[in-house]
Amino acid sequence: MSNRLFQGIIHQMKDAIDRTIGVVDETSVVIACSELGRIGEVNESITSETLSATVPFVINGYTYKAFGNSARAEYAVFVSGSDELAQKYVQLLSVSLASIKQYYDEKYDRSNFIKNVILDNILPGDIYLKARELRFNNEVHRVCLLIKITSKTDISAYDIVQNLFPDKNKDFVININETDIVLVKELKSGIESKDLEKLASSIVDTLSSEFYTHCLVGIGTPVMGIKDLALSFKEAQVALDVGKVFDTEKTIVSYDNLGIARLVYQLPTTLCDMFLKEVFKRGSIESLDQETLFTIQKFFENNLNVSETSRKLFVHRNTLVYRLEKIKKLTGLDLREFEDAIVFKVALMVKKYLSSSPAKF
Repeated sequence: MSNRLFQGIIHQMKDAIDRTIGVVDETSVVIACSELGRIGEVNESITSETLSATVPFVINGYTYKAFGNSARAEYAVFVSGSDELAQKYVQLLSVSLASIKQYYDEKYDRSNFIKNVILDNILPGDIYLKARELRFNNEVHRVCLLIKITSKTDISAYDIVQNLFPDKNKDFVININETDIVLVKELKSGIESKDLEKLASSIVDTLSSEFYTHCLVGIGTPVMGIKDLALSFKEAQVALDVGKVFDTEKTIVSYDNLGIARLVYQLPTTLCDMFLKEVFKRGSIESLDQETLFTIQKFFENNLNVSETSRKLFVHRNTLVYRLEKIKKLTGLDLREFEDAIVFKVALMVKKYLSSSPAKF
């Protein structure tokens, strides 16, 4: 596409500049020229070393000036002649062509478009027009995975993730900031939540085992089309935020599996304080020691089964019953009763949320 873009500009300028002008790429091929017959010629004098020059240079009676949008120049514009006027022409042409290419890349670059979509930097009505213009398939499912780097290394995690997903027509790796990378993954039909967690696990394992870079991954829900990618991205953000409070040991958190933690996280702190005071009318949750809280945790993990919990705790069944009676006496809640157990479980989550969250009204 750059070839056609450059040829169009060269064609418009050939009358204004009464000389042979053109563009050569990094493979030494003439990709645009005012003399159409020269397009496709190979100029072996142009190498990566000559393209690294920051000032105009002369080869075989032509003045060249390298340009490009990256750290390494990708093209060079040339003008016939080696006089001062030729140098001015190549300076002007290189600036013009570089600016036009940059504008073109920003306008038509797919990754830039996806980044604008997930960050809500584009109007909803423009998304469909742009997606059609860029020939995006709107009939496939995609999902956002937010990869948050938690350890600083000299390795570029962005480059690593890009190499893991090289198909740039289907998968997009986007750098949000120094620590956050988003993977927008196109999904095949029949993909389940556990498959996405396996994918996230492979990313975590590759970064940690091969490059000693630790990260967390939040997984949004799959969405159809382009427009709802912003929603999937926000869900991935919420997954990491909620996981930071309630699942501190997990490196992979899926929005689909947040359960009641998602509801608790969205509550205002004033309401949470009221809830705790209502639940623990007889005594504060602070009156429970660490051993008792550990017993409660294991009791929940074993589905309120007294025998199984006592076995896992290596205590006699009667000892566990005694502890549960003590909890009932302190709080008024019998954890052997399903409804009381639910209230207590939510109360523990609310307490954990309040301990880790600033005031939110």
